[in-house]
Parts: sequence; structure tokens; C-alpha cells
Amino acid sequence: MTRRTSWPVLVLGHAAIVIATAATLYPVLWVVKMALSPGQSFDASPSPWPRVVSLQNFADLWAPGSAMGLWRQLGNSLVVALATAAVGLASSATAAFAFSRLRFAGRQASLTFFLATQMFPGTMMAIPLYILLDDLGLLDTLTGLVLVYSTTAVPFCVFSLKGYLDTIPRELDEAARIDGASSWAVFTRVVLPLARPALAVTALFAFLSAWNEYILAATFLGDARTFTLPVALQQYVGEYHTEWGHFAAGAIVVSIPVMLLFFALQKQLVSGLTAGGVKG
Repeated sequence: MTRRTSWPVLVLGHAAIVIATAATLYPVLWVVKMALSPGQSFDASPSPWPRVVSLQNFADLWAPGSAMGLWRQLGNSLVVALATAAVGLASSATAAFAFSRLRFAGRQASLTFFLATQMFPGTMMAIPLYILLDDLGLLDTLTGLVLVYSTTAVPFCVFSLKGYLDTIPRELDEAARIDGASSWAVFTRVVLPLARPALAVTALFAFLSAWNEYILAATFLGDARTFTLPVALQQYVGEYHTEWGHFAAGAIVVSIPVMLLFFALQKQLVSGLTAGGVKG
């Protein structure tokens, strides 16, 4: 017999959910208020609703003749994020297959090494990466930024893909080998098609990490023509004055692709993460 929950418990539970949701959405609504309010002053009032609604801040962002027009930066961010997802995924897929399917000397030590690299923040590698890019002539270039983002994304991509590949039955590999398939054929024709949810999730996270990253981009990019969106937004924050309306509007513009991707891929995201967490 199922025990029914009493109405006071239900009321308290729903009230806690409402309070937590309001606390989560309040900062977002406050940023939207700043973006929709005319002018660039800082509105410290606690109300999350704008007194006057205006789209002028958004129009200023995309004005062709404005000094802070974001069309070029939007293109830079798309190129960097898409290239990072593609290069990082291609570089880590074969490694994940090897860790999942092959048994070789140093396998466990290599996995431990990959895990250890995630313990250090990306800013810790900023100086050596800067020196390397300078020696290669890749400073102030999107190519250098893609290489940096791709290499830093490989450990996560490998762990994410390996966890999912471990859930694919090895009997499929053995059946393909009996039919004469090579390791490369097993990888490309058997494993990769079955791992499409994990590939989508891994590519999504690699894309988002490159899309949102600011510190390394600000360190390696000095030419305004190569700025990504996060670096371009920082230009609204001056030493003596901050354009809060433009900054809030730009923050919303940067967040829109992220929200659209999550809404579009939420089913693949959940299935890929849960399946990848079955085995380690």
C-alpha cells in the first residue's frame, strides 16, 4: 500500500521549490532589467523589472558603425567554438577507444595522468602557452586559440567518451573481427555509430567551454579584430566608467546560443551523461 504524503509536507516542498527558483532567476531577471533600461547607469534598486523598456542597448551592439559592433566578434566566437569542438572530439575519440577497448602497458597510468591534468586551472598554464604560441607565431590568431582550447578539452572528452564506450558490448567488436574487420573498421563502423549520443554531448561541452572562456582569450588576443565575444564584452568595463546597459545586453546575447543548444540537445545530454556513468 502506497503511503500518501500529507498536505503540509507538499506545501512546504512546493514552497521550497518556488523560493529556490526565485533565488535562481532573480540575478537573470536583474541582468535583463539592466539590458532593457535606457542609459548606461547602474540601477541598484532591488526590483527586477525595468521602469522603462527600451531596446536601444541591443541596437547599439549591432550598429554597423559603432566601435563596439559585435558582428565580427560573434563570427570569431563561432569559428573558435566550432573548431574546438571538432578538433577536440577528433583528437580524443581514438584515445577513448584505445582506453576502452585495448589493453596496453601504461594504460592505467595514462588515465591517471589525464585525470591529474584536470586538477589544475587553465590559468596556471597561461605563461608557458603564451611562450609556445609566441614562438610559433600564433599569438593574436584564432588558430592559436583553437589549438589551446582543443588541447585543454581533450582530457574531459576522453573521459566522457571512454565512459560511454565501456557500455557498448564488446561482443559487437568480436563479431566484427570474426567477419574480418580491422581495429579501424571496428572503431569507425561499429563503435562510433553507436556512440553518437556521447559524441554529441562531448562536442557540446567542448563548444560551450570555448564559447564562454575569457581569461586565456584575453591573454593571447591583443588585436580587436580577433576578439571573441567574452573579450569584447570586457571592453564595456572601463577604468572610470562602465557601460552597464551595453554590458548586460551583450551578456544576454552571449547566453542565447548556450540556452538554445541546451534546449535543443537536452535529451541527448541526459542520455549521454547517464549512459556514460554506468561504467568507469
